[in-house]
Amino acid sequence: MGKIVKAVKKIINLTPGIKEASVSVYHKYSQLRYRKYVKKYPIDAHTVVFESYMGRKYSCSPRAMFEAMCEDSRYRDYKKVWAFTDPEKHRYLEKYPNTILVKYRSEDYYRYYARAGMWITNYLLYYGIEKRPGQIYVQTWHGTPLKKIGCDVPRLELSKKERERTCREYQREGQMIDFMPSPSPFYTEKVKSAFCLGPQARVLEFGYPRNDDLFRYTEEKCENIKKELGIPADKKVILYAPTWRQSQHTAGEGFTYSLGIDFDKMKTRLGDKAVILFRTHYFISNSFDFSKYGGFIKDVSSYDEINDLYLISDLLITDYSSVFFDYANLERPILFYMYDYEAYREEMKDFYFGIELLPGPVIKEERDISEDVERLLEGFAVDDTYRRFNEIFNPHREVCGDRMVREIIREYR
Repeated sequence: MGKIVKAVKKIINLTPGIKEASVSVYHKYSQLRYRKYVKKYPIDAHTVVFESYMGRKYSCSPRAMFEAMCEDSRYRDYKKVWAFTDPEKHRYLEKYPNTILVKYRSEDYYRYYARAGMWITNYLLYYGIEKRPGQIYVQTWHGTPLKKIGCDVPRLELSKKERERTCREYQREGQMIDFMPSPSPFYTEKVKSAFCLGPQARVLEFGYPRNDDLFRYTEEKCENIKKELGIPADKKVILYAPTWRQSQHTAGEGFTYSLGIDFDKMKTRLGDKAVILFRTHYFISNSFDFSKYGGFIKDVSSYDEINDLYLISDLLITDYSSVFFDYANLERPILFYMYDYEAYREEMKDFYFGIELLPGPVIKEERDISEDVERLLEGFAVDDTYRRFNEIFNPHREVCGDRMVREIIREYR
């Protein structure tokens, strides 16, 4: 049955006109499902719904705020509801008092969204979910953007129809948001324009809750994470986290990723001294087989909390992903491997700032980078460019999750 459903979905996605019509019908159906619970239930101010990456993970700022609430006596009796695509994978969260797990886009999902006094997410709300008067929406988003997003995307990048749809989605979100955390004035300015934030929205500019772990970790925690992932204590750890490409999309399947890095040459040079953690963007649907590399490469794409990977990594390799903004808080080396820079820039049209501000060397061609990696591992010092980057993008380098919780309590409770 599952194969039949998958085949039908693929046919729909590949057929012009049918996909748009089917999506429209399903969105209307979702809206009706949600509204029946709005009519049935009053708002429960003591219920909070949490969602991260459309139910894929227990991570990011929703996780940080959930844990801050669990430690705050004022939220002790609150019902805390987590939405997951696979609730069974996260049953361990039920150890927290009054914590409930629901399946993403299930009847319980719509019911709790309809009645919860507060929502805390890091991505666009699922279509059909509409905020009621008296509900509070905390949109934490999931990273400082390098690529322009939402209503800031240039007109030339998308067709008129696509741009109208994108702006409509972000504007809809922006009119519901009550709170957004911000790590910098730069970020504040960009989310206000990208989301067309309404007058009800307050951007709280004192840091990113999800980065709390980067400022209060212990060596013991890092050792335990390495043991969990099977990483030898004497090996350097390299985190490779590339983003998705618009050009690498397969209709009916989703985004895929074609490796632009030569792992064979990297293993030859670094195999006896390092381990690579490979982390794809959550949009990526294809899997990778690294078995021929033994323990040199570990696919950690399904690992929930990327902060754990930051903490144990000695170096980050990335391209246009927003991961480097957070990683820079640790003041460790970053290598920007933008092997398809010209093509990508043409595809995406615009960034929020020039690559000359990036806190690390930039490679704009496809080549062996093992020597560059080795050089950064053996000798790295924070330079003026790196310091300037953190002054602009990470001025609030401190624990802030509990502070955000207190601010919400002060404002609304």
